[in-house]
Amino acid sequence: MLDILDIEPGSIAAELGLQPGDRLMALNGEPVRDLLDYQLLAEEEELLLEIERADGELWEVEIDKDADEPLGIVLPHPEPDQCGNNCLFCFVHQLPPGMRRSLYIKDEDYRFSYLYGAYITLSNIDESALQRILDQRLSPLYVSVHATEEQLRERLLGRRGPAILDLLRRLTAGGITIHTQVVVCPGINDGEQLERTFRDLLELAPAISSLAIVPVGLTGYRQRLPQLRAVTNDEARVLVEWVQARQQEGLKHLGTRFVYAADELYLAAGIAFPPLADYEGLPQLENGVGLVARFRAQAAEVLAQAQPLELAAMSVVTGVSSAAELRSFCRDLGRKTGVPLEVIVVPNRFFGGAVTVTGLLTGHDIVEALAGCALGETLLLPDVLLREGTEMLLDDMTIDEVERCLGVRVEVVPADPWGIWDILETLALEQGEKE
Repeated sequence: MLDILDIEPGSIAAELGLQPGDRLMALNGEPVRDLLDYQLLAEEEELLLEIERADGELWEVEIDKDADEPLGIVLPHPEPDQCGNNCLFCFVHQLPPGMRRSLYIKDEDYRFSYLYGAYITLSNIDESALQRILDQRLSPLYVSVHATEEQLRERLLGRRGPAILDLLRRLTAGGITIHTQVVVCPGINDGEQLERTFRDLLELAPAISSLAIVPVGLTGYRQRLPQLRAVTNDEARVLVEWVQARQQEGLKHLGTRFVYAADELYLAAGIAFPPLADYEGLPQLENGVGLVARFRAQAAEVLAQAQPLELAAMSVVTGVSSAAELRSFCRDLGRKTGVPLEVIVVPNRFFGGAVTVTGLLTGHDIVEALAGCALGETLLLPDVLLREGTEMLLDDMTIDEVERCLGVRVEVVPADPWGIWDILETLALEQGEKE
C-alpha cells in the first residue's frame, strides 16, 4: 500500500477522480509495496486498481490503456537500502565535511540498480531480495565485482559477504543479465587478480554482458583511511593494452568485446580512443566508458550541419578531463558559426586529489576560477553539474547565485555537442526576434 502524493493533470488517474491522499493498495490483485512494484505492474494494458480513498472508502477501478501509457499517479520514492561495506576506495568516505546530508548516504539497493543502473556489490543482499529479483526478472542489474577471489574481495569491501560467483551463477541461471565493473586499485586487484576476475566472469557470458575496468578515484580527503594510490600513466597503458588483447579474445570466442576500459585510462595512457562502433551499443556509458567516442561522433554530426550565426562571444565551463575534446569541438564550431566560444577549465579544488571530471565541480570552484575572466555575454554550464531536477550545484550554490557572482547570463545545457549547438540556435533565434 502506497500513499498517492500527486495526480498529473490530464492523466488517466485524473479522469478517474483519484486524488492526493488516496492509497494504492494493489494492481491486478498484486500488493504494491514500492515504486518498483508499481512500475512493473502498471505496464499491463488491462489493469484493476484497488484504491483506498482518503475517507476510507474502497474502490476497484478497471482500466484499458496502451502498454506504455502512464497512469499519472505520483508515488513516494523508496529510501535506498544502506550499504554495510567499508570499501578501501569508498568515495563517500573521501568527501569533505559540511556538505548536504544526502551526499553521505551509502546506498546498496538492487531496486536502484534495476531502475537507474546504479552499481551494487550484492554483499548485503538477503534471500528475499534475491528471490524478488528472480521472480520479477529485474534485468539488467549492475554489479561491482572488483575481485572474484573471496579473501581479496573481502579486503576490498571491508566485510565478508556471500560468495560473489555463487550469487552471479544463481542470478544468471535465473535469466538475469548483469553488467559488471572492477575498480582497479594498483597493487591490489590488478595483474594476476584482474586476469582471474576476467576469466571467472567470462565463463558466465553472455549472461554477464559486459565488464568495465575503471581506475580508483581518490580525493584530497583520505584522512585516516587505508593507503591507496592512483593509477599511473604507465599502469594505465598496461591496463588499456590488456583490455584490448582480451577484447580480441572475446570477439573470437563470443562475438563481443565483453570488457572495456574507462575513458580515464585511455586519457592517462595517451592511447587513441577506439571508434564508437567498438563500444557495441555503449553498455557502460554511465560508468565513463565510451563518452569520448560518443562525443566525437556527435561533434561530427553537429559540425556537418552548423551554419553561421549572429551571436556575441560566450564561454563554456568544463573540468580537466574533458577539456581537450571540448576545446577541439568549440574551436571547430566557432569557425563554422562565427561565434567565439571560449572553453574555461575549472580545477577541482573542493575535492582535491585526482578528481578531474566535470560533474563533480562545485559552484564555488567555478566562481573562483572564472572571477575576472572575459566570459562574453553568456556562460554555458553542462547539466551534469546540477543535482537532478534542481537548479542547485554540488555545494548547494544555485544558478542564480552563479549569475550574480559573475555578472553574466548563465544557461544550463546538455553536456554534449548537440546541447551546445541547440543553445546557440535558441539564442540566435531570441536575438533575431528582439531585432
